[in-house]
Amino acid sequence: MNTTEGLKREIGTWGLSANIINLIVGAGIFVIPAIVAEGLGAASIVAYLFCGFLIMLIMLCFAEVGSKLTQSGGAYSYIEVAFGKYFGFLTVNFFILGATIMADAAVTNALAGTIAYFIPIFKDEFVRALFFIFIFTGLALINIKGVKQGITLVGITTILKLTPLVLLVLIGFTKISLSNLVWDSVPSANNLGQVSLVLFFAFQGAESGLNTGGEVKNPQKTFPKAILISISFVIMLYVFIQLVAQGILGGSLSSFKEAPLAEVAKHVMGPFGVTLILVGAAISMFGFLSGDVLNMPRVIYSAARDRVILPYSLSKIHKRYATPYWSIILYATMGCFFSITGEFKQLAILSSASVLLIYLGVALAFIKLRLSKKAESGTFRVWGGFTVPVISILIILWVLSKLATNELIGIVSFTAIISAIYVLMKFLKRNKITE
Repeated sequence: MNTTEGLKREIGTWGLSANIINLIVGAGIFVIPAIVAEGLGAASIVAYLFCGFLIMLIMLCFAEVGSKLTQSGGAYSYIEVAFGKYFGFLTVNFFILGATIMADAAVTNALAGTIAYFIPIFKDEFVRALFFIFIFTGLALINIKGVKQGITLVGITTILKLTPLVLLVLIGFTKISLSNLVWDSVPSANNLGQVSLVLFFAFQGAESGLNTGGEVKNPQKTFPKAILISISFVIMLYVFIQLVAQGILGGSLSSFKEAPLAEVAKHVMGPFGVTLILVGAAISMFGFLSGDVLNMPRVIYSAARDRVILPYSLSKIHKRYATPYWSIILYATMGCFFSITGEFKQLAILSSASVLLIYLGVALAFIKLRLSKKAESGTFRVWGGFTVPVISILIILWVLSKLATNELIGIVSFTAIISAIYVLMKFLKRNKITE
């Protein structure tokens, strides 16, 4: 079945669940346990539960708004419909430039670095550049051929990436030392906030999985089911991974910041375990990239379709494959460019804050749309009225308050720059029309 956008609804509950899990469980979980342990020690589990609670509240907001607005574009579409084209434009830029492109560039370089562990020639810059071109070209071609092919690739990589993590948890649980899980002290609210800001990197990504709203079967039911399944699974997986890592390595966990899970696997399964985790990390990074190339072009497509400054040609749908092919090509090209140049480091610090600001916009959109009382019959409604979005907003603002001064200045400067670009392009567009 094609939608009014010309897209095909081919993604079901399990496909969307796999898509969300794939985007959340990226490279972060393979290194983040050591960073969290350094900040909170054996009490690290509190940060996971806190971030899990926050992401579940936010995704409930996504579920209700997404069941009302079933077109492609995810958070961008929700915020644009609720607050207008300017805020839609801000969302597109925070989404693509602030949160995703730079993260993809970092993950692609990390993937090349992981492969270099086995094949040293990948340390060469020219070889890495060719590798980046190959990766993004291949992912673009797969996704241009159809969302069904793209979501199938996501499903396969999700299974492959989760297998070593699940094995590590199952085998590692039998070798945990309970004395390593005893709390030395109760974490302070300030430490919890600072650690959560870092840990949230490992939880973000679900919002990208909802960008394919225009290609989801029966979105009113599929959205809430897929969100509940995927977020619940991720929270349990992360909690068990941290328990196993802390239970086996104890206080030394924070010493292995480059590859903590590889060290855990070494204790549990020997050299084979190290190889298994490193291969799993490589697959996880590739899965993260494949998920972004599937999902993020839909944001570009939606912004172009709604004429939010971006050229309308980016909303063109392929006549044969029914996919937004120009948006896919543009996104893959940008990802490849920043991967090769490595300039992403200057904006990487904005990634987590950018995602939280987008979440803040969706929670506010929830309130705006609920007040408008324009809900369609049969749409999903979150219990408790405005309780969920209000709690989400308060927690997001509290976490953002833990940003350093230079990080806050960076966010304000970025917002000012893209706002100036918006005003300038609107002015040029208006002059062109009057000529």
